[in-house]
Amino acid sequence: MCRNIRPLHNFEPPATTDEVQAAALQYVRKVSGTTKPSQVNAEAFERAVSEVAQATARLLDALETSAPPKDREVEAAKARARAQKRYAS
Repeated sequence: MCRNIRPLHNFEPPATTDEVQAAALQYVRKVSGTTKPSQVNAEAFERAVSEVAQATARLLDALETSAPPKDREVEAAKARARAQKRYAS
């Protein structure tokens, strides 16, 4: 999985449209192998991002869990602690 794509399910507050769009963009970039498509491919690239974002939103709406929602601030603090430990000199 691409490191830039973050889990979006089971968070409080729920994932925003911007987060879903950013994940879709990262996915399409990874699959296409480019961060910025050529002019010829720009329309197909944007269409793919839109379709992946729509599919992701539908998936998130359909998923169910019995686990309590995760707190974004707590998860972000855990990620910062892991990064600090990983990159400590």
